[in-house]
Amino acid sequence: MHEALEVWRDPGRPVGERVADLLARMTLSEKVAQLYGVWLGSSEMDGAADGEVAPFQHELVDPTIDWPELIKHGLGQLTRPLGSAPVTPVAGTTRLAGMQAEIMAAGRFGIPAVVHEECLSGLMAWGATVYPTPLAWGATFDDSLVEEMATQIGTAMRGLGVHQGLAPVLDVTRDVRWGRTEETISEDPYLVATVGAAYVRGLQSTGLVATLKHFVGYSASRAGRNFAPVGAGPRELADVLLPPFLHAVRSGARSVMHSYADVDGMPPAADGSLLTGLLREEWGFDGTVVSDYFAVTFVETLHRLAADPAGAAGLALSAGVDVELPTVRCYGPPLIDAVAAGAVEESLVDRAASRVLAQKCELGLLDPTWAPAAVDGRTTLDPPPARALARRIAEESVVLLTNDGTLPLSREPRVALVGPQADTASAMLGCYTFPSHVGSQHPAMPVGVEIPTLLDALAGQQPKLEYAPGCGVDDPGTGGFGLAVAAAERADVCVVALGDRAGLFGRGTSGEGCDVLDLRLPGVQADLLEAVLATGTPVVLVLLTGRPYALGAYAGRVAAIVQAFFPGEEGAPAVAGVLTGRVEPAGRLPVSVPASPFGQPFGYLVPMLGRHNDASSVDPTPLFPFGHGLSYSDYSWTDVACSAEEIRTDGEVSVAVTVTNTGTRAGADVVQLYLHDPVAQVTRPVVRLIGYAKVRLAPGEARRVAFRVPAAAAAFTGRAGHRVVEPGALELRLSSSSAVVREAVPVRLVGPEVPVDPVEFATVAATVQ
Repeated sequence: MHEALEVWRDPGRPVGERVADLLARMTLSEKVAQLYGVWLGSSEMDGAADGEVAPFQHELVDPTIDWPELIKHGLGQLTRPLGSAPVTPVAGTTRLAGMQAEIMAAGRFGIPAVVHEECLSGLMAWGATVYPTPLAWGATFDDSLVEEMATQIGTAMRGLGVHQGLAPVLDVTRDVRWGRTEETISEDPYLVATVGAAYVRGLQSTGLVATLKHFVGYSASRAGRNFAPVGAGPRELADVLLPPFLHAVRSGARSVMHSYADVDGMPPAADGSLLTGLLREEWGFDGTVVSDYFAVTFVETLHRLAADPAGAAGLALSAGVDVELPTVRCYGPPLIDAVAAGAVEESLVDRAASRVLAQKCELGLLDPTWAPAAVDGRTTLDPPPARALARRIAEESVVLLTNDGTLPLSREPRVALVGPQADTASAMLGCYTFPSHVGSQHPAMPVGVEIPTLLDALAGQQPKLEYAPGCGVDDPGTGGFGLAVAAAERADVCVVALGDRAGLFGRGTSGEGCDVLDLRLPGVQADLLEAVLATGTPVVLVLLTGRPYALGAYAGRVAAIVQAFFPGEEGAPAVAGVLTGRVEPAGRLPVSVPASPFGQPFGYLVPMLGRHNDASSVDPTPLFPFGHGLSYSDYSWTDVACSAEEIRTDGEVSVAVTVTNTGTRAGADVVQLYLHDPVAQVTRPVVRLIGYAKVRLAPGEARRVAFRVPAAAAAFTGRAGHRVVEPGALELRLSSSSAVVREAVPVRLVGPEVPVDPVEFATVAATVQ
C-alpha cells in the first residue's frame, strides 16, 4: 500500500487546505524564511557604485553571504540566478538545479524557492532575445503583438526553471526627463492598461507569475527625478496612475511590486491603505506583493519612517509587503526578534507566509513530483521564431514623424550615413536588456545575440553609402565633425542617426537613474546635426532613443524624421526597412514630442488650463502630438455611423467608420477614439483616448472599424472622491492623433448620475471587418 500523502503535499487537495496544513507545522523561523529572497549573483557583479544594477546596491549587498545559514529553514525566492552574470542555458540551469537541491535538503519540508528574473524586453539573460523596449510596444498600438511576445518570453523562462517575471512596468509617463521613460508604455493610461494587460495575459499563459511594477506613483516624481517625492493628488492617482494596475489585476496578474516613491509623504512600502485597503480589499487581489529591490530597507534609511531594520520590517509587513527582495535585510533575524519581543504580531507573518505558500502551491512547488528544469546544449534562447517576432514588433513601432517626399530612399542616390547611432549595436538596446544592464560589466564576453547596426542593415540596400560617425552619444569631442560634413556634402541625402545610450545611475543618457535637466539631444549631437544641415544636403533625421527629445529647432529644416524607441536586436533592419520603403511606417507616438527643450510638456492629457493660452508666455503645445504618425500610403475615413444620439448613463453606444487604403502600397492605419467631455463637475482633460484599432489594408481595400463604447468609458473621479458617470453632452472623436480629429460624433448621456464599481475598468471593444 502507498503511504498517504501529507495534506500539504497532496495535489488533489484545495490550495487553501494545503497551505493551512503546512503553515500549522512551521516554526516562526520557517515561516519567515519564506518571506525573503537571496541574491547570490550580486557577488558576481561589480561591487562598486559604478557597477551597481540596483539603487545603493554597493552599500546594501553583503558580499559575505552565509548560504547554508540562510537556507537552513527554507527560502522564499532566488533572485536572478540566470540574469546576474553571463552563463549559458546549460550552465545556468545546472547551477540553479544545484541550488534548489541544497535548499530542499536544508529545510525540514524540502520546499524549493521561487525563481524570479527580469523580463521587460525579453528574458534578461545572456543570449536571450532582446525585444523592443516598452515605449516601442506602445508605439505599435497593437496589444496582440505584445501578448504574443510575452507568451514567447514566458515559454523560454519556464523552460529554464524560472517561476516569476518582474514585468510589466505600468507606470504612466508623466515627465519624459525621467530616465525610466523608456520602460514605460505611454503617457496615456488607457494605452498603458490595454498593452500592459496583454503582456500579463501572455506571460501568465505559460504558467509564469507576472509582476506589476511599480505600484504606484513612481513615474510622477517631481521634475522627472528618480526617487524624488511625488506630488500627485487623489484624482491624478485615481484617474491616471492607478487604472493600468486595476486592469492588470482584474486580468489576473498574480504579483505586484510596490514602488520606491514617496506619495504625499507616504511610501507605498508602508502604506496599508494602498497595499491592503485598495489593492486587496477593494480590488480583490489575492496574489503576492513583493518589494522593489531594497525598498523595505529604504523605509528606514531613505524615508525615515523607522529607526532600524526591525521597525522597517514591521511597517512593511503590516502594510502588506509579503516578500523582501532582492535579498534579506529586514525580514530575517530583525523580524524574528521583533515578533519574539511582541513588537510585530505573528499573525502578520502568517498572513504573508500563507500568500507565498499559496503561490508556491499554484506553481507546483509543493508537489512531491516537482523537479528542476534541465536543458541540453542544443537549447537556444534566441531562436529564429523569436527573432522574427522581435523584427515584427520593431517594424510596427517605428514612427515616421515628418516627410517631404525624400523617403522612401531609392537605390540610386548617394547616401551619407553619419551620427553616433549609425554603427553601434547599443543604439538598439534599452536599459533593462542583458547587454546594457549586466553585459557592460563583462567586456571580455561576447554580446550573446546578433545585433546588426543601422550601417549593417543599410549597407546591403544602398550601394552608394558612405559612413562617418561624427561624434559620440554624450562625448564632448567634435573632432569627427569634419569627416561627417564632408560625407554629407558629397551625398544626395544624408541620414543622421542620433539618440541615447542606455545605462544605469548616470552611466548612460537614458535608463534607471539617468534623468536629464532638459530635452536637448545629449552631448554635441545637436551641433553635429546643425553642421550637416548647413551643407544644404537634404537630411533624414533618425532618432534611436529612450525618450522623446525636443525637435522644434529642426521643424521645416529636415527632409524627414524617423523615431524609434530602442527597437531591440532586430531594430536596425526595421528602421532601414522604413528608410528604404521595404517596411510601411505603421507606428504612432505613445508620447508627445516637445517643441522646446525647456518648457516641459505635461503630455496631451490635460484640461484647458494645461494648454496654451494668453495667461502665460510658455507654450506647452507639442511639436508632434500623442498618437501622431505618418505612412507612405494614404487612407480615407468615410461612412461614420453612430447607433444612438442618446444613451442612458449605464448604457452603451456603437460608433463605426470605414477606412480605405487609397494609396498604392499595403499598410496600416490606426483609428484612435477620443472622448471629449465639454462640461463636468470637475475639470477634465480636453480629450482622452478610450479606444483604438490598427487596420491593415492592401491598396484599394476598405474595412469597417466599429467601437462598442460603454457609458462607463466616460467615468471620472467626481467631487465626492468616487468614480461616477454623469449625464450630459459628450463627443466621441475619431482621430488620427490626439490633435487631429477626423470625425466628431455627438452623444448625450441621459438619466441619473451613476456610481461606477471601483473594480470596473471600462474597455472599448474594437472590431475590424
